[in-house]
Amino acid sequence: MIKVLLVEDNEKISENILEYFENEMDIKNVYNGRDAIDYLELYDFDIIILDLMLPEIDGMGVLNHMSKKGIDTAVIVLTAKEELGDKLKAFNLGANDYLTKPFYMEELKARIIAILKSIGKIKSSNLLQFKDMEVNMKTKRVYIKDVEIELNEKLYNLLEYLIMNKGVLLFKEQIFDNICGYNSDASTEIIEVYMSRLRKNLSKYDYDKYIVTKRGMGYLMDESIED
Repeated sequence: MIKVLLVEDNEKISENILEYFENEMDIKNVYNGRDAIDYLELYDFDIIILDLMLPEIDGMGVLNHMSKKGIDTAVIVLTAKEELGDKLKAFNLGANDYLTKPFYMEELKARIIAILKSIGKIKSSNLLQFKDMEVNMKTKRVYIKDVEIELNEKLYNLLEYLIMNKGVLLFKEQIFDNICGYNSDASTEIIEVYMSRLRKNLSKYDYDKYIVTKRGMGYLMDESIED
């Protein structure tokens, strides 16, 4: 599932976005720039929805922090400000897109999908592709050469996360936060159990070999491994 950091101090707008994307995206919402920076230091997100007019640290401050720290997560700036100078400054600091309030949820969704497609996170609005494997994020079904692979919710979420970050080494703690949730009481060792079960499900199609373990570090989905 797509991981989103929503930084918006207007509680009504924040609630509306959370409700609209409830079953489509995993959204963590904060209400000020300082909390946004803290989360960006601790967790990985696919995209950030960032208001400019924020308490404590404003949106430009968040963008500036990301630029200095080399955090290249995609950003949609969401704001009531329409001045060209603000837009240019946001783009110069690394923002990918700019949406002015008030806005339609459908347009926000379209822009999120367009950005994630442009940076290779997703194949289309609902599909992820890994070699001959296709993951439908809308129906939460997985196919290899048109044969459906039966996975439970945890294993599906794990596979989706690995494919969305294919070629990227993911630390066990990162995977745990994304699969189990930031506040889960479970141990990070559960990820080894889930990974073993996922490999078993993929082994009959010889796709388990693409899940590479980096001992003491984490896992990655490696598309470069030869068939």
